[in-house]
Amino acid sequence: MGGVIVDCGVYAEGERQDLPKDPETVAQAIDDDGAAFGWVGLHEPSDAEMRRVQRLFGLHELAVEDALKAHQRPKVERFGDAIVVVLRTLWYVDEGDAVETGQVSVFVGPRYVVTVRHGEGGELATTRQQLEERASMLGHGPAAVLWAVCDSVVDGYEEVADQVEVDVDEVESSVFSPERTSDAERIYKLKREVLEMRRAIQPLRDPIEQFAHGVPGISPKAAPFFRDVADHVSRVSDQTEALDTLLSSALAAHLARVSVQQNDDMRRISAWVAIAAVPTMVAGIYGMNFDNMPELRWHYGYYAVLLLMAAVCFTMYRFFRKVGWL
Repeated sequence: MGGVIVDCGVYAEGERQDLPKDPETVAQAIDDDGAAFGWVGLHEPSDAEMRRVQRLFGLHELAVEDALKAHQRPKVERFGDAIVVVLRTLWYVDEGDAVETGQVSVFVGPRYVVTVRHGEGGELATTRQQLEERASMLGHGPAAVLWAVCDSVVDGYEEVADQVEVDVDEVESSVFSPERTSDAERIYKLKREVLEMRRAIQPLRDPIEQFAHGVPGISPKAAPFFRDVADHVSRVSDQTEALDTLLSSALAAHLARVSVQQNDDMRRISAWVAIAAVPTMVAGIYGMNFDNMPELRWHYGYYAVLLLMAAVCFTMYRFFRKVGWL
Protein backbone atom coordinates (compact mmCIF):
# COMPACT_ATOMS: atom_id res chain seq x y z
CA MET A 1 0.00 0.00 0.00
CA GLY A 2 3.08 2.22 -0.02
CA GLY A 3 2.77 5.80 1.19
CA VAL A 4 -1.01 5.58 1.44
CA ILE A 5 -0.75 4.25 5.00
CA VAL A 6 0.07 7.25 7.16
CA ASP A 7 0.28 5.22 10.37
CA CYS A 8 -1.10 2.09 12.04
CA GLY A 9 -1.28 1.43 15.74
CA VAL A 10 -2.72 -0.96 18.29
CA TYR A 11 -3.62 0.45 21.71
CA ALA A 12 -4.34 -1.36 24.96
CA GLU A 13 -5.02 0.30 28.31
CA GLY A 14 -4.04 3.66 26.85
CA GLU A 15 -0.64 2.53 25.60
CA ARG A 16 0.55 1.91 22.06
CA GLN A 17 1.75 -1.62 21.37
CA ASP A 18 5.08 -2.20 19.69
CA LEU A 19 3.83 -3.90 16.52
CA PRO A 20 4.54 -3.56 12.77
CA LYS A 21 2.69 -0.70 11.05
CA ASP A 22 0.45 -2.76 8.80
CA PRO A 23 -3.38 -3.08 8.60
CA GLU A 24 -3.21 -6.88 8.70
CA THR A 25 -1.13 -6.76 11.88
CA VAL A 26 -3.68 -4.39 13.41
CA ALA A 27 -6.61 -6.63 12.41
CA GLN A 28 -4.92 -9.70 13.85
CA ALA A 29 -3.99 -7.92 17.10
CA ILE A 30 -7.53 -6.76 17.86
CA ASP A 31 -8.81 -10.27 17.12
CA ASP A 32 -6.34 -11.83 19.52
CA ASP A 33 -6.80 -9.43 22.42
CA GLY A 34 -10.27 -8.20 23.27
CA ALA A 35 -8.87 -5.34 25.36
CA ALA A 36 -7.09 -3.66 22.44
CA PHE A 37 -8.27 -1.49 19.57
CA GLY A 38 -6.53 -0.46 16.36
CA TRP A 39 -6.21 2.77 14.41
CA VAL A 40 -5.34 2.73 10.71
CA GLY A 41 -4.73 6.07 9.00
CA LEU A 42 -4.91 6.36 5.19
CA HIS A 43 -4.27 9.27 2.85
CA GLU A 44 -6.02 9.32 -0.54
CA PRO A 45 -6.11 5.52 -1.00
CA SER A 46 -6.89 3.89 -4.33
CA ASP A 47 -9.95 1.70 -4.77
CA ALA A 48 -7.91 -1.49 -4.37
CA GLU A 49 -6.18 -0.22 -1.27
CA MET A 50 -9.45 0.83 0.33
CA ARG A 51 -11.06 -2.52 -0.48
CA ARG A 52 -8.26 -4.33 1.30
CA VAL A 53 -8.91 -2.37 4.50
CA GLN A 54 -12.64 -2.93 4.01
CA ARG A 55 -12.14 -6.71 4.03
CA LEU A 56 -9.89 -6.63 7.08
CA PHE A 57 -12.28 -4.62 9.26
CA GLY A 58 -15.66 -5.37 7.68
CA LEU A 59 -16.40 -1.80 6.62
CA HIS A 60 -19.78 -1.13 5.00
CA GLU A 61 -19.82 -0.91 1.20
CA LEU A 62 -21.70 2.42 1.01
CA ALA A 63 -19.46 4.07 3.58
CA VAL A 64 -16.37 2.92 1.68
CA GLU A 65 -17.70 4.45 -1.55
CA ASP A 66 -18.22 7.77 0.24
CA ALA A 67 -14.71 7.65 1.68
CA LEU A 68 -13.22 7.20 -1.80
CA LYS A 69 -14.97 10.33 -3.10
CA ALA A 70 -13.45 13.48 -1.67
CA HIS A 71 -16.38 15.90 -1.81
CA GLN A 72 -19.03 14.48 0.50
CA ARG A 73 -21.34 16.52 2.67
CA PRO A 74 -20.38 16.37 6.38
CA LYS A 75 -22.54 13.74 8.04
CA VAL A 76 -22.79 10.97 10.61
CA GLU A 77 -24.18 7.54 9.68
CA ARG A 78 -24.57 4.27 11.54
CA PHE A 79 -24.02 0.87 9.95
CA GLY A 80 -24.76 -1.86 12.50
CA ASP A 81 -22.40 -1.39 15.42
CA ALA A 82 -20.15 0.99 13.46
CA ILE A 83 -20.34 4.78 13.13
CA VAL A 84 -19.07 6.64 10.08
CA VAL A 85 -18.32 10.35 10.42
CA VAL A 86 -17.48 12.50 7.37
CA LEU A 87 -15.76 15.81 8.12
CA ARG A 88 -14.70 18.63 5.79
CA THR A 89 -11.24 20.01 6.56
CA LEU A 90 -10.43 23.68 5.93
CA TRP A 91 -7.24 25.66 5.54
CA TYR A 92 -6.68 29.23 4.39
CA VAL A 93 -4.48 30.53 1.57
CA ASP A 94 -3.98 34.20 2.42
CA GLU A 95 -2.43 35.19 -0.94
CA GLY A 96 -5.66 34.51 -2.79
CA ASP A 97 -8.18 34.99 0.05
CA ALA A 98 -9.11 31.35 -0.56
CA VAL A 99 -10.45 28.68 1.77
CA GLU A 100 -9.28 25.26 0.56
CA THR A 101 -11.18 22.14 1.55
CA GLY A 102 -10.41 18.48 2.12
CA GLN A 103 -12.16 15.55 3.73
CA VAL A 104 -11.65 13.13 6.59
CA SER A 105 -13.81 10.00 6.90
CA VAL A 106 -13.70 8.26 10.27
CA PHE A 107 -14.88 4.66 10.60
CA VAL A 108 -15.47 3.86 14.27
CA GLY A 109 -16.13 0.27 15.32
CA PRO A 110 -16.16 -1.40 18.73
CA ARG A 111 -12.43 -2.14 18.45
CA TYR A 112 -11.08 -0.25 15.47
CA VAL A 113 -10.80 3.20 13.91
CA VAL A 114 -10.02 3.80 10.24
CA THR A 115 -9.39 7.38 9.10
CA VAL A 116 -9.31 8.23 5.39
CA ARG A 117 -8.03 11.69 4.53
CA HIS A 118 -8.19 13.64 1.25
CA GLY A 119 -6.44 16.94 0.56
CA GLU A 120 -3.38 18.66 1.98
CA GLY A 121 -5.05 20.03 5.08
CA GLY A 122 -6.24 18.28 8.21
CA GLU A 123 -3.12 16.20 8.86
CA LEU A 124 -3.67 13.79 11.75
CA ALA A 125 -0.09 12.85 12.65
CA THR A 126 0.03 15.60 15.29
CA THR A 127 -3.39 14.57 16.58
CA ARG A 128 -2.23 10.95 16.95
CA GLN A 129 0.96 12.00 18.72
CA GLN A 130 -0.89 14.25 21.18
CA LEU A 131 -3.47 11.56 21.87
CA GLU A 132 -0.79 8.92 22.50
CA GLU A 133 0.64 11.22 25.18
CA ARG A 134 -2.70 11.07 27.04
CA ALA A 135 -3.06 7.48 28.19
CA SER A 136 -6.12 8.30 30.29
CA MET A 137 -7.93 9.62 27.21
CA LEU A 138 -6.91 6.65 25.05
CA GLY A 139 -8.44 4.43 27.69
CA HIS A 140 -11.86 5.43 26.35
CA GLY A 141 -11.13 3.39 23.22
CA PRO A 142 -12.17 4.30 19.65
CA ALA A 143 -14.37 7.13 20.96
CA ALA A 144 -11.18 8.91 22.06
CA VAL A 145 -9.82 8.81 18.52
CA LEU A 146 -13.10 10.15 17.12
CA TRP A 147 -13.05 12.97 19.65
CA ALA A 148 -9.41 13.82 18.86
CA VAL A 149 -10.08 13.93 15.10
CA CYS A 150 -13.22 16.06 15.52
CA ASP A 151 -11.41 18.40 17.91
CA SER A 152 -8.49 18.81 15.50
CA VAL A 153 -10.76 19.53 12.53
CA VAL A 154 -12.86 22.05 14.48
CA ASP A 155 -9.69 23.78 15.73
CA GLY A 156 -8.80 24.15 12.05
CA TYR A 157 -12.18 25.82 11.47
CA GLU A 158 -11.43 28.36 14.20
CA GLU A 159 -8.02 29.17 12.72
CA VAL A 160 -9.54 29.72 9.28
CA ALA A 161 -12.35 31.87 10.72
CA ASP A 162 -9.81 34.06 12.52
CA GLN A 163 -7.79 34.52 9.33
CA VAL A 164 -10.88 35.36 7.30
CA GLU A 165 -11.93 37.84 10.00
CA VAL A 166 -8.64 39.71 9.53
CA ASP A 167 -9.36 40.05 5.80
CA VAL A 168 -12.94 41.15 6.49
CA ASP A 169 -11.61 43.89 8.80
CA GLU A 170 -9.27 45.01 6.01
CA VAL A 171 -12.18 45.20 3.58
CA GLU A 172 -14.25 47.23 6.04
CA SER A 173 -11.41 49.71 6.51
CA SER A 174 -10.98 49.99 2.75
CA VAL A 175 -14.70 50.51 2.10
CA PHE A 176 -14.93 53.38 4.59
CA SER A 177 -11.58 54.98 3.77
CA PRO A 178 -11.48 58.48 2.20
CA GLU A 179 -9.82 57.13 -0.95
CA ARG A 180 -11.78 55.70 -3.82
CA THR A 181 -11.47 51.91 -3.75
CA SER A 182 -12.80 49.00 -5.77
CA ASP A 183 -13.65 46.34 -3.17
CA ALA A 184 -16.61 44.56 -4.76
CA GLU A 185 -14.52 41.74 -6.26
CA ARG A 186 -12.68 41.01 -3.01
CA ILE A 187 -15.90 41.12 -1.00
CA TYR A 188 -17.48 38.63 -3.40
CA LYS A 189 -14.49 36.30 -3.09
CA LEU A 190 -14.62 36.45 0.70
CA LYS A 191 -18.37 35.78 0.72
CA ARG A 192 -17.79 32.73 -1.45
CA GLU A 193 -15.12 31.46 0.94
CA VAL A 194 -17.38 32.07 3.95
CA LEU A 195 -20.05 30.05 2.17
CA GLU A 196 -17.52 27.21 1.83
CA MET A 197 -16.92 27.44 5.57
CA ARG A 198 -20.64 27.27 6.30
CA ARG A 199 -20.98 24.14 4.18
CA ALA A 200 -18.34 22.47 6.32
CA ILE A 201 -19.45 23.72 9.72
CA GLN A 202 -23.25 23.88 9.78
CA PRO A 203 -23.99 20.17 9.18
CA LEU A 204 -21.79 19.22 12.15
CA ARG A 205 -23.72 21.06 14.84
CA ASP A 206 -26.45 18.47 15.41
CA PRO A 207 -24.24 15.31 15.21
CA ILE A 208 -21.65 16.68 17.64
CA GLU A 209 -24.46 17.68 20.01
CA GLN A 210 -25.72 14.10 19.85
CA PHE A 211 -22.26 12.76 20.69
CA ALA A 212 -22.11 15.19 23.60
CA HIS A 213 -25.30 13.75 25.06
CA GLY A 214 -24.36 10.12 24.47
CA VAL A 215 -25.10 7.77 21.60
CA PRO A 216 -24.60 4.00 21.17
CA GLY A 217 -20.95 3.31 20.41
CA ILE A 218 -19.70 6.38 22.26
CA SER A 219 -18.75 5.84 25.90
CA PRO A 220 -20.73 8.06 28.29
CA LYS A 221 -17.42 8.92 29.95
CA ALA A 222 -16.27 10.47 26.66
CA ALA A 223 -19.39 12.65 26.32
CA PRO A 224 -17.92 15.65 28.23
CA PHE A 225 -15.09 15.86 25.70
CA PHE A 226 -17.60 16.03 22.85
CA ARG A 227 -19.47 18.78 24.71
CA ASP A 228 -16.31 20.85 24.48
CA VAL A 229 -16.11 20.21 20.73
CA ALA A 230 -19.81 21.08 20.39
CA ASP A 231 -19.17 24.43 22.10
CA HIS A 232 -16.35 25.15 19.66
CA VAL A 233 -18.53 24.20 16.68
CA SER A 234 -21.31 26.53 17.90
CA ARG A 235 -18.85 29.34 18.44
CA VAL A 236 -17.19 29.08 15.03
CA SER A 237 -20.59 28.67 13.39
CA ASP A 238 -21.78 31.92 14.97
CA GLN A 239 -18.52 33.59 13.96
CA THR A 240 -19.03 32.46 10.37
CA GLU A 241 -22.57 33.82 10.33
CA ALA A 242 -21.30 37.14 11.69
CA LEU A 243 -18.62 37.31 8.99
CA ASP A 244 -21.20 36.69 6.28
CA THR A 245 -23.40 39.46 7.70
CA LEU A 246 -20.46 41.87 7.87
CA LEU A 247 -19.51 41.14 4.27
CA SER A 248 -23.09 41.71 3.11
CA SER A 249 -23.13 45.04 4.97
CA ALA A 250 -19.74 45.99 3.55
CA LEU A 251 -20.91 45.20 0.01
CA ALA A 252 -24.07 47.30 0.49
CA ALA A 253 -22.00 50.16 1.90
CA HIS A 254 -19.51 49.91 -0.96
CA LEU A 255 -22.27 50.04 -3.59
CA ALA A 256 -23.87 52.98 -1.79
CA ARG A 257 -20.56 54.84 -1.78
CA VAL A 258 -20.07 54.15 -5.47
CA SER A 259 -23.54 55.53 -6.17
CA VAL A 260 -22.85 58.66 -4.11
CA GLN A 261 -19.50 59.15 -5.87
CA GLN A 262 -21.19 58.84 -9.25
CA ASN A 263 -23.78 61.44 -8.22
CA ASP A 264 -20.98 63.75 -7.07
CA ASP A 265 -19.22 63.30 -10.40
CA MET A 266 -22.40 64.06 -12.32
CA ARG A 267 -22.98 67.23 -10.26
CA ARG A 268 -19.43 68.41 -10.93
CA ILE A 269 -19.75 67.72 -14.65
CA SER A 270 -23.12 69.50 -14.76
CA ALA A 271 -21.71 72.52 -12.91
CA TRP A 272 -18.75 72.86 -15.28
CA VAL A 273 -21.05 72.44 -18.29
CA ALA A 274 -23.30 75.22 -16.94
CA ILE A 275 -20.27 77.49 -16.43
CA ALA A 276 -18.96 76.75 -19.92
CA ALA A 277 -22.40 77.39 -21.41
CA VAL A 278 -22.30 81.11 -20.54
CA PRO A 279 -19.29 82.15 -22.68
CA THR A 280 -20.45 79.73 -25.36
CA MET A 281 -23.85 81.44 -25.48
CA VAL A 282 -22.39 84.96 -25.57
CA ALA A 283 -19.85 84.02 -28.21
CA GLY A 284 -22.62 82.35 -30.21
CA ILE A 285 -24.80 85.42 -30.12
CA TYR A 286 -22.04 87.81 -31.14
CA GLY A 287 -20.91 85.37 -33.75
CA MET A 288 -24.10 86.04 -35.74
CA ASN A 289 -23.17 88.26 -38.65
CA PHE A 290 -25.86 90.94 -38.35
CA ASP A 291 -25.01 94.63 -38.89
CA ASN A 292 -27.37 96.14 -36.35
CA MET A 293 -26.21 94.47 -33.13
CA PRO A 294 -25.83 96.42 -29.84
CA GLU A 295 -22.32 97.58 -29.07
CA LEU A 296 -21.01 95.86 -32.19
CA ARG A 297 -18.79 98.83 -33.14
CA TRP A 298 -18.04 100.01 -29.58
CA HIS A 299 -14.29 100.35 -29.00
CA TYR A 300 -14.39 98.61 -25.62
CA GLY A 301 -17.12 96.11 -26.55
CA TYR A 302 -14.77 93.16 -26.86
CA TYR A 303 -13.25 93.74 -23.45
CA ALA A 304 -16.62 94.39 -21.88
CA VAL A 305 -18.00 91.10 -23.18
CA LEU A 306 -14.96 89.19 -21.88
CA LEU A 307 -15.35 90.87 -18.48
CA LEU A 308 -19.05 90.04 -18.43
CA MET A 309 -18.41 86.39 -19.27
CA ALA A 310 -15.68 86.15 -16.60
CA ALA A 311 -17.91 87.76 -13.97
CA VAL A 312 -20.83 85.48 -14.72
CA CYS A 313 -18.63 82.35 -14.77
CA PHE A 314 -16.97 83.37 -11.48
CA THR A 315 -20.36 83.99 -9.86
CA MET A 316 -21.64 80.61 -10.98
CA TYR A 317 -18.44 78.95 -9.76
CA ARG A 318 -18.85 80.51 -6.30
CA PHE A 319 -22.48 79.42 -6.21
CA PHE A 320 -21.71 75.80 -7.14
CA ARG A 321 -18.92 75.73 -4.56
CA LYS A 322 -21.31 77.02 -1.92
CA VAL A 323 -23.94 74.31 -2.61
CA GLY A 324 -21.27 71.58 -2.72
CA TRP A 325 -21.37 70.77 -6.42
CA LEU A 326 -17.70 71.66 -6.90
